[in-house]
Amino acid sequence: MTMSVELSEAIEGVAAGVPFVALPPSDRERPAPLVLTWHLLGAPFSEAAMAAALPMRELHAWRVHLGLPLTGKRFPEGGFEGFFRLASEDNVLNVVEPLTRQVEAEFPEAVAELRSRLSIEDSPVGLVGGSQGGGVALQMLTHAEIPVAAAALVNPVTQLAPVIAANERIYDVTYPWSDRSRAVANEYDYVRRAGELTAPVLLVIGEEDDVSITEPAAALHKALGERRSELVTIPGMAHEFAEAPGIEPAPQTDHAKLVDAELTRWFARHLAA
Repeated sequence: MTMSVELSEAIEGVAAGVPFVALPPSDRERPAPLVLTWHLLGAPFSEAAMAAALPMRELHAWRVHLGLPLTGKRFPEGGFEGFFRLASEDNVLNVVEPLTRQVEAEFPEAVAELRSRLSIEDSPVGLVGGSQGGGVALQMLTHAEIPVAAAALVNPVTQLAPVIAANERIYDVTYPWSDRSRAVANEYDYVRRAGELTAPVLLVIGEEDDVSITEPAAALHKALGERRSELVTIPGMAHEFAEAPGIEPAPQTDHAKLVDAELTRWFARHLAA
């Protein structure tokens, strides 16, 4: 599928090695704030698919959808199959940890390059992430040196250990926990680290998603409190919110439209503050 009509104004490129799809504000005559997104490791499974699923068209902001390491143009050897082979061998140490570490390393330079190329306000950014991309966004919220106005997370991996347990249950496998992987899971436990998160957080959760996603999200909302977070449940939505396999951009699903509206509302409030 080619780029949909909604993405006809999109700018595709690479910033400091990071593939991106940027959607400009409707008024390009004046600088606008920056919202950055990271996609799922499921549908939507690419920066282009994420841009189609959550375009936030009514928001006066540059919406820049970033490609995650180990996906898309940066798939490991073997492409899609190679990625899932790495995940099946050790999802924590082969995928989650290196992917997150690489985002932490490349993010500052990528944002600096985007600011130099696009008419972006010199103001704190908005962050969006879905599933493991939500876990990445949470990790970036622990970096006090990154000015963030607000974050919006869709079915995020708020705690890694319950997600690994869910994979064991769903796929009838046993994950070989080690001291190192336990340490990684402890680091990526954002209920435990709620006090480190630097900006208000919107949690958008699918009513039909697994308890490994819904319960930690509710726990994070409780830990952050009403002043620092909001929890919205999308009726009937499961974990993914785009057409599978989610590599190419596709028309918005009904659930994605609801998520998109929540994100637009949230950032219109917080980016204008």
